[in-house]
Amino acid sequence: MTQQPLSGQVALVTGASRGIGLAVAARLVELGARVVVTARGQETLDAAVASLGEAALGVAGKADDPQHRAQVLDTIAGTHGRLDILVNNAGINPAYGPLEEIDLGVARKILEVNVLGSLAWTQGVLGHEGLGFRQHRGRIVNVSSVSASVPSPGIGFYGVSKAAVHHLTRTWAVELGPEIRVNAVSPAVIRTDFSRALYEGREEEVAAGYPLGRLGETRDVADVVAFLVGEESRWMTGQVLDVDGGLLVGGGHA
Repeated sequence: MTQQPLSGQVALVTGASRGIGLAVAARLVELGARVVVTARGQETLDAAVASLGEAALGVAGKADDPQHRAQVLDTIAGTHGRLDILVNNAGINPAYGPLEEIDLGVARKILEVNVLGSLAWTQGVLGHEGLGFRQHRGRIVNVSSVSASVPSPGIGFYGVSKAAVHHLTRTWAVELGPEIRVNAVSPAVIRTDFSRALYEGREEEVAAGYPLGRLGETRDVADVVAFLVGEESRWMTGQVLDVDGGLLVGGGHA
């Protein structure tokens, strides 16, 4: 039997109780990795872990909580003794409307989770001696959004936060090479609960704006993440890959 490409490796996927995060975790398990997943809700996280099988472990908590992050990393070190892959997927968008109307407290919360959360998880992984992330030539993938590249009605500040994630990705790539590779995926509208407001009740109309004629599925993103953490992308770092069905080149927006 051919050995699975990620056999013996350990991955951490944040915000992975459903949607893109869960699909990424499932794909990494398929490729042989052991996966630790996080999310806010214990019940939904337990269901996610059950669906992933014995290769998965879940730790519930808020992505912007320092104690939660420390608990997760200590759990990985104690259980697996290493970490090879970090997927910064946890993100929020509690605001919908023009920038002129966004509450500044909500804007700060978006930055806290989407930007500082990714920064803090990466800092934590790098600084934890029990994980050996540098020694194992770790790989980081940040989950961004096409709204970072083009203004998108109603989710403007979410796009601002994801534009920061783009720059974080490129800066980390320069600072952490050659031991660690850092890349990002930038999806358009994926059929998940998170993005439901962008297509519900008008899916055919929205899909018509995509050159490939459909909205994205979570597996579309998960496969690209798997590529970026695999050996096939070994000479790639600092890249932001649009996973958007051709939306941006077609002149569209999320």
